Amino acid sequence: MKNRRIGAARTVTLFGTMAVLAAGACAPQPDAVVVYCSVDEEFARTVLNAFTTQTGIVVRPVFDSEAGKTTGLINRIRAERDRPRADVLYSSELFNTIALAEEGLLAPHDWSSAADIPSQFRDPKGRWVAVGLRGRVLAFDPRRVSAESLPVSWEQLAEQRHASRLAIANPLFGTTKGHVAAMFAMWGDERATAFLRKLREGGALIVDGNSSALRAVIDGRVAMCMTDTDDVWVAQRDGALIDLKYLDMGNGGTLWIPCSVALTNRKLAEDGAKRLADYLISAEAERMLAESRSRNIPVRGSLRESLKLTAPIAAETPYARIAAAMDASTRAVRETLLK
Repeated sequence: MKNRRIGAARTVTLFGTMAVLAAGACAPQPDAVVVYCSVDEEFARTVLNAFTTQTGIVVRPVFDSEAGKTTGLINRIRAERDRPRADVLYSSELFNTIALAEEGLLAPHDWSSAADIPSQFRDPKGRWVAVGLRGRVLAFDPRRVSAESLPVSWEQLAEQRHASRLAIANPLFGTTKGHVAAMFAMWGDERATAFLRKLREGGALIVDGNSSALRAVIDGRVAMCMTDTDDVWVAQRDGALIDLKYLDMGNGGTLWIPCSVALTNRKLAEDGAKRLADYLISAEAERMLAESRSRNIPVRGSLRESLKLTAPIAAETPYARIAAAMDASTRAVRETLLK
């Protein structure tokens, strides 16, 4: 049964990536700014439409699917290395953006509008800026499991009594990919691989994305799932009886994953692209994400204070270190969890 579930996740992901490619098959208008976007469409369109209203600049977004969240667009940028078709990357996570920067696929920018953003959310070489944090959490059905009975750390989640009641998105994609990479960066390969092995042996349900993992909880197939805060907030607003718990990454902190913004090497709409990139990392745009159903936590302390938002302390591991661990974590996922 579990192998069929994993196979289904891979199949959905394949079709999701194909859908992304098909969505961009038609060439955009030459005067439009093309943005490859994995921020959820509901929230991203609000920000993009506000930019167009203020500037008159047309934006052509290409969205990724839930199944292949972010990965399809990242691979597309790689495939278009010699003939870039996107001007801006507006991603729901940072780790793959860092990887693209290291591969020479992102253009440096002065990011003068990012002066009030803390340094850990700005690339020293000017290739990306991060905003709008979402936390990795354990979502659960309080009718089936109490908060007190849940683990306090992510590593404890692999215990059989928890893993057998758990759903997890395929860690080859999306924020779950970054979450597992963070485990490798913080725990080391041996401990992180053991975590994956225990999840498989414990019977954890593997699905195609965070939304599917949360749906498995809502449908009663499992009692809990690994997901992002925004998935829980949206489900609660839609009437689902779901709660969440922030688990310790191992050093007393929560893994907070920001959205990221970068310019590609395409030059056809350079001025408009720069203006859009600056807007996407502005306090105005970050406020929109915070006030949306996604409830992203601003990276700007002043904005967080003005909105009266608080959040658990962050795990102290540089994002670049997590990005560097993705290759090792991806190999381990394929060889240990998905085999």
